[in-house]
Amino acid sequence: MPGLNLRRLILGAYFALFAALAVAAGLYFVNTREQYDRLKLTQADNRRQLAILEKHLQEQQQTLQRLRTDPAYVEWIIRRNLGYAKPEDKIFSFPPLH
Repeated sequence: MPGLNLRRLILGAYFALFAALAVAAGLYFVNTREQYDRLKLTQADNRRQLAILEKHLQEQQQTLQRLRTDPAYVEWIIRRNLGYAKPEDKIFSFPPLH
């Protein structure tokens, strides 16, 4: 019967090795799945940010096009942002509210 005990010992060692490999593979899979889920969330967030930035870029391109082609728009921007006025304009100045 010593051969039978050796066979059981070898079979037990193989089973323990297989169980250890299965546990290691399971832990690796869980870790990889968590990393994948985090990357999917990051990707979704990046896509949202990209859509916002693309919309902003489109608005800026439209503004630039108007600045290049629409003199009335350019005049309006200069008057509004720089406070310029034509000689015939009447300027009303109000004191700041406290």
